[in-house]
Amino acid sequence: MNLSRLLPTLACLATSLSAFAAEPTREVFEKPASGLLRLEYLLTLPEGYEADPERRWPLVVFLHGAGERGDQLANVAKHGPPKLAAGGRKFPFILASPQCPNDEWWTEQPILGLIDSLEENHRVDASRIYLTGLSMGGYGTWHFATLAPHRFAAIAPVCGGGIPYKMRLIPHLPVWAFHGGKDSVVVPDESIRLVEALRKSGNKVVDLTIYPEAGHDSWTEAYSNPSLYDWLLSHSLSAKP
Repeated sequence: MNLSRLLPTLACLATSLSAFAAEPTREVFEKPASGLLRLEYLLTLPEGYEADPERRWPLVVFLHGAGERGDQLANVAKHGPPKLAAGGRKFPFILASPQCPNDEWWTEQPILGLIDSLEENHRVDASRIYLTGLSMGGYGTWHFATLAPHRFAAIAPVCGGGIPYKMRLIPHLPVWAFHGGKDSVVVPDESIRLVEALRKSGNKVVDLTIYPEAGHDSWTEAYSNPSLYDWLLSHSLSAKP
């Protein structure tokens, strides 16, 4: 066997496999219940995940908007962190991006069960789980934060909304909300009133960024901001009093 010819071939194969491993993978979460709970999702593992089997990693769960619902999982990567990851952005965390079925809402989906499954099957740092989403996913972010107040280390809802009186359930939770000042689909007041309710509840780790010239698409600017990810990762449940 001519090794001089074989070695370049093996090197190319290793390079190809390495590139493939960096791509998001298509996954399915299923859980028997009264019916079958099922969510397809994109999963992106950080560089170095396989190298250190003892290390646990932060987890970011991203909830897309209403326009990406359906059964075409690739649509999940149209916006936000999965779009950036598909474009080659390297994140220092596990990124899970589920898809909501057609004509349904995030509030109807087993997101907390999905997180349980991710913790069971991947090396997730349970003290550093974060939730973010845009538009319908922004509403979902607020919803699941109040449904499981002590599950998340921080949340970042983008152009979402929710129920102000439920903010009393998360007076401890770091929140960075985003909205477009010219949003006519989900008006800025949807975020403003939740942030005001949070502050009245005693939350001192809450901020709201309004992009004055942005319409409904405030997510492009929000998710392109490296400070958002630094801010998320700066929080952990174990660091809270």
